[in-house]
Amino acid sequence: MSRSQFSYTRDQLATLARVVIDHAMRRGASAADTEISEGVGQSVSVRQGEIETIEYNKDKGAGVTVYLGQRRGHASTSDLSEAALKSAVEKALTIARYTAEDEAAGLPDAERLAKDVPDLDLYHPWDLSVEEAAERARACEAAALAVDKRLTNSEGAGVNLHTSQFVYANSLGFCNGYAGSRHGMSVAVIGEDKGGMQRDYWYTSARNANDLDPAETVGRIAGERTVRRLNGRKLDTRTCPVVFEAPIATGLIGNFVAAVSGSSLYRKSSFLLDSLGKPVFAPHVSIREAPFIRGGLGSAPFDSEGVACMDRDVVKDGVVAGYFLSSYSARKLGMTTTGNAGGSHNLLVSHGELDLDGLLKEMGTGLLVTELLGHGANMVTGDYSRGAAGFWVENGEIQYPVEEITIAGNLADMFRGIVAIGRDVERRGAKQVGSILIDRMTVAGN
Repeated sequence: MSRSQFSYTRDQLATLARVVIDHAMRRGASAADTEISEGVGQSVSVRQGEIETIEYNKDKGAGVTVYLGQRRGHASTSDLSEAALKSAVEKALTIARYTAEDEAAGLPDAERLAKDVPDLDLYHPWDLSVEEAAERARACEAAALAVDKRLTNSEGAGVNLHTSQFVYANSLGFCNGYAGSRHGMSVAVIGEDKGGMQRDYWYTSARNANDLDPAETVGRIAGERTVRRLNGRKLDTRTCPVVFEAPIATGLIGNFVAAVSGSSLYRKSSFLLDSLGKPVFAPHVSIREAPFIRGGLGSAPFDSEGVACMDRDVVKDGVVAGYFLSSYSARKLGMTTTGNAGGSHNLLVSHGELDLDGLLKEMGTGLLVTELLGHGANMVTGDYSRGAAGFWVENGEIQYPVEEITIAGNLADMFRGIVAIGRDVERRGAKQVGSILIDRMTVAGN
């Protein structure tokens, strides 16, 4: 892929954004903003060595928000002609006229808007043909199936490419944007023996294709992870320590983000209401938001309303040091935006010196969880219950795979009960955390 595959230049998108803002203001809006974007993607999947799907997408769209005082209206269009953009403005104005006033509605405070927009090295197009993508996918799948003769089938391997660009503008004079990319490769295989069938997978993801793991490495890991799950057993119900493997430990951090995000807080639908300045995690846990990491998957110079992002502590020595707020949620709470309209950015979780094997030795006897099923986290109460699979550990060593169990606890207790976090940091996403050892959870089985 190359920049030429975009239909518009950045300047052209900026010109269209100004058309939207100017028309809205001429038609009586007291304020307005718009985001205009386009994206290009290619996905190739292979199964049993044969190409299964080839998908190509090219999307574009614009969202328009207008304000009539404290009344808000929003409309969108996938047609970027001037006539269609102006029509979207008219529809948004019509909606605003019939909308109730909301004292928190409005653009962000002008002084919060990003003044300097650094280049964070987020855009790396990948010029990869369908044939080349299929060849990589075949190599990935073949490497997985070659791990063990008990690997008898495949759910397929895939290679995907995606690039996008956008411009955000508002009537306070802000108009800026940038391009980004994200590419990946994945494979899932099936193993079978007298104990039944098991599956597992692995993937790699990065903004720059040069940072992806080799196809053979991804395949080998997927194969090894599937083989080790064969002959899984059930457990009797018990209470024991639990290690969340790094790729799924990111979900616990996601639960925390959801609980201290503005919409949950002002709706009073969070178990962490009024937690600012209070200990929530074990004292050795800190979380830092670092939006300016060059090439980071969660990096951004400003949020979705143009507010400058901040490098800041979210949790310091176990104590909540900051929420995740947009301008709207901040006003609802009587606080100040944290530059998180659209979500959190790179979250870096502190860790110790132990790797995963070290954490298992630290745990002694307990459960290593490598897969979670279902969505069993209640953000209002903190109650947590998920289907799980993994491995039973004794004397710090994996004994056998386990399946068809449920792990349960309360997120507040789980956060406080973090014994250690490993240095095996998961870096394939915006939440970077190692495996997490929790002192005790209920494991429900037979």
